[in-house]
Amino acid sequence: MADTGLPPNWEVRHSNSKNLPYYFNSAEKVSRWEPPQGTDTEKLKHYMAANHSAGARPGAVPGVPEGKIRAAHLLVKHRDSRRPSSWRESEITRSKDEAMEIIKGHEQKIKSGAISLGDLAPTESDCSSARKRGDLGYFGRGDMQKEFEDAAFALKPGEMSGIVETASGLHLIERLE
Repeated sequence: MADTGLPPNWEVRHSNSKNLPYYFNSAEKVSRWEPPQGTDTEKLKHYMAANHSAGARPGAVPGVPEGKIRAAHLLVKHRDSRRPSSWRESEITRSKDEAMEIIKGHEQKIKSGAISLGDLAPTESDCSSARKRGDLGYFGRGDMQKEFEDAAFALKPGEMSGIVETASGLHLIERLE
């Protein structure tokens, strides 16, 4: 791929989990976030602008998918949740009222600026997305529970919802993109 400006055997790939380009050496089977040594940075800059910007979508991989948004959330489950278990607790026994008090506390901490949703989710969210700072990636209409989806799509990037109730539990949602 001479037009990328990368040395032999290197190519630009796209990480779905991070939604970022990375560099892969097909001969050595190694990947890295930074361009490898010997890269022509000017050629790479032009290649990335043409092929990996939000507007250009070769193979529909990089950038923002059409009609989709990206959001993170913090979920507090209760015993009446659809699946009352999580990576944190094998059996969730708290009542819905107790879950509401917990999530109200989280909401106050976030709104006060004491901590961000992304910093709180890894330790407090009952969703497996906690390990990704609550990031759910990109989703479109019809991909999530309706209450969650309606709240997420109503937000502007950077905004956080109030408490949203779904069959899964109680959520705080932050629209990322």
